[in-house]
Amino acid sequence: MKYIDFANFDSLNFQGIDQDAELIPLLTPEDEQEMNNEVIPETLPILPLRNTVLFPGVVIPITAGRDKSIHLIKDANNGSKTIGVVAQNDESVENPGAGDIHSLGTVARILRVLQMPDGNTTVIIQGKKRFEIAEMLTEEPYMTARVQETAEVRPEQGDQEFLAIIDSIKELAQKIIKDNPNIPSEATFAIQNIQSNSFLINFVSSNLPLTVVEKQKLLEISDLQERALATLKYMNMELQKLELKNDIQSKVRHDMDQQQREYFLHQQMKTIQEELGGLSYEEEVDELRERAEGKKWSDAVAEHFDKELSKMQRMNPQVAEYSIQRNYLDLFLELPWDEFSKDRFDLKKAQKILDRDHHGLEEVKKRIIEYLAVLKLRNDMKSPILCLYGPPGVGKTSLGKSIAEALGREYVRMSLGGLRDEAEIRGHRKTYIGAMPGRILQSIKKAGTSNPVFILDEIDKLSSSYQGDPSSALLEVLDPEQNAEFYDNFLEMGYDLSKVMFVATANNLGTIQPALRDRMEIINVSGYTTEEKVEIARKHLIPKQLKEHGLPKNAIRLGKREIEKVIEGYTRESGVRGLEKKIAKLIRYIAKSIAMEEAYSPKITTEDVETILGPARLERDKYENNEVAGVVTGLAWTSVGGDILFIESILSKGKGQLSITGNLGKVMKESATIAMEYIKSNAEDFGIDPEVFNGYNVHIHVPEGATPKDGPSAGITMLTSLVSVFTQKRVKKNLAMTGEITLRGKVLPVGGIKEKILAAKRAKIKEIILCEDNRKDIEEIKADYLKGLQFHYVTDMSQVIQLAITEKKVKGAKKL
Repeated sequence: MKYIDFANFDSLNFQGIDQDAELIPLLTPEDEQEMNNEVIPETLPILPLRNTVLFPGVVIPITAGRDKSIHLIKDANNGSKTIGVVAQNDESVENPGAGDIHSLGTVARILRVLQMPDGNTTVIIQGKKRFEIAEMLTEEPYMTARVQETAEVRPEQGDQEFLAIIDSIKELAQKIIKDNPNIPSEATFAIQNIQSNSFLINFVSSNLPLTVVEKQKLLEISDLQERALATLKYMNMELQKLELKNDIQSKVRHDMDQQQREYFLHQQMKTIQEELGGLSYEEEVDELRERAEGKKWSDAVAEHFDKELSKMQRMNPQVAEYSIQRNYLDLFLELPWDEFSKDRFDLKKAQKILDRDHHGLEEVKKRIIEYLAVLKLRNDMKSPILCLYGPPGVGKTSLGKSIAEALGREYVRMSLGGLRDEAEIRGHRKTYIGAMPGRILQSIKKAGTSNPVFILDEIDKLSSSYQGDPSSALLEVLDPEQNAEFYDNFLEMGYDLSKVMFVATANNLGTIQPALRDRMEIINVSGYTTEEKVEIARKHLIPKQLKEHGLPKNAIRLGKREIEKVIEGYTRESGVRGLEKKIAKLIRYIAKSIAMEEAYSPKITTEDVETILGPARLERDKYENNEVAGVVTGLAWTSVGGDILFIESILSKGKGQLSITGNLGKVMKESATIAMEYIKSNAEDFGIDPEVFNGYNVHIHVPEGATPKDGPSAGITMLTSLVSVFTQKRVKKNLAMTGEITLRGKVLPVGGIKEKILAAKRAKIKEIILCEDNRKDIEEIKADYLKGLQFHYVTDMSQVIQLAITEKKVKGAKKL
């Protein structure tokens, strides 16, 4: 066998090996015939390779680092020097077994074993023949297997097609070596001197930059002509990649040369224009100056614009700052300086628009009409900063459009949810590449007037980060005393926002920065009653959904009773967003029947509602009559509106311990403790034997323990529950209450009254006990919504007990 000395061929990864080992075998046909006649052993030690595949005839170095591999190489080198080499399925497997290697590999002969300076063992091996594992015999101390030779199908002698493929492989290999600067040109000599066709195919396949999977597929092709064609395909792909890479590098160099050429041409053109008496870029500057003449701005703004225009005139158009300066001047010209839309002062028409678009919301509408009235009388009033606060789906955002239409102003909306970059509000400084104004000025520019209705949506969902605090940046925007000179970092001048009517929306006032909250007028947009939801569904939701589903107005008929069924059985919210989804589902059912040409009735009955939407799921707020002592109905406020809750108390033999369960917060636990202590100090007034407290444990529970509950609304409810259980007297039927207590027995007012009243009405409650100070909240609710309810206003806990506890003891009362 002949060898060519080739020490520096990087593709073979021979770096660091003694130069005598850096040899590429040049197999002659005689060598190939001798290799084919060799008989491989029936059993072989199997060496798994991580990231390479060995082909017959090819010499490669491998580094052995695993203990099993080192042991195998040591035994084989001292014996027959013949091993089986197989590629791993997954190179990340550290200790491969029989299932982690391919079944087809190459018989290899160990040519040399070298101990490297870093302690690893490097082995130079040469592939001989392909084999297939018939049976795995052992896995310790290394894998051994019974193998059988896998013969190759070779083309007939003188096959012209095969010889043409071989010539193409040689030609492509030389092109790749020529185009790839990482392969030394001496490799061409090696390719030209390979006499064996099969070795040429295997040698090129081994050195192509392919994955282990792709090389394994080549090795597994038994037909030598098919393997040659597959190798040729991969070589063509590699050559195309090299040509594309070289072409891209050539274009990049060309583009840089072209850019420099254009720069010099521009400089020469500028010089020529100056010699001819003209001014460079004068047309662009004249256009900007002409646009500026029609602007309604103050002398200070005009002076600043002229100064910045002169600065741009002195700039080189090729520098990045030129485009920023041009954008800056465009912003100046596009902002509506002192341009205002004329307000509409027809208050009756404004009231009609508000009533048309929104059912209920009387307090909000009243405030808008009041603003219009004052503006009509003075015509110079600064716009107020309103904050519509309430649960989701009550129409806070859509109210902004109605306000804009009622006022005759432009409407812009800016969503603040998740905003955490202060520059989104104040803009970026011009010194930064890609600088732009803040979204406040961008929205004003889009509106085209300086007095639009500006909706700041989800102001409670602002966040802060290392890029600043946007809520602090909004302080100047929403301060009527400061926003006449709002400073944007990009504009670098004050802009008057005092005529803008800002309307913010929020779901939770607790997350709004206190200073920001102080600058706004809070208007509570509470939830809708069932009657209001029915009207909203009839006037707004059903027509809207029919239009969106492409159906005529008479395609569906939903009566009041059916709508109430949807509201009470399928939605649990203060707003109407969930109701709209359920109505859409009903309409989709009709749309499907029409599209499939099925018979249907446009009249939807309550039975049809259950058929389409399924059984009603929301029945937990129904009042439960009870015949047991210690059970009281309370009223609570949640993020989706009002709700009723039951407070239960029970006595058991013990030493007077108080237990409280139901996933309650600190405030409710404190209310229970206060109620217990108040009863102990006034036991005789309630007819309770003081000895009872030492002989019985008390357990207070609020059902639905998985739902967190807290708030200062359950004080009187807990006290009533405890008095009921100690006296063994039942609480009156169809009665609910809400209020907080003090240690002196005083009843304190609570919030969320409207939502709580709605919950009581849904639950068929007849009587409600409230603090006297909450009377004003009831008076603000329409009388129509209070039909069937009787209110008891109290100031002291003794009044609550007189109203709530019956004189008759419960059936089977305990003797305490």
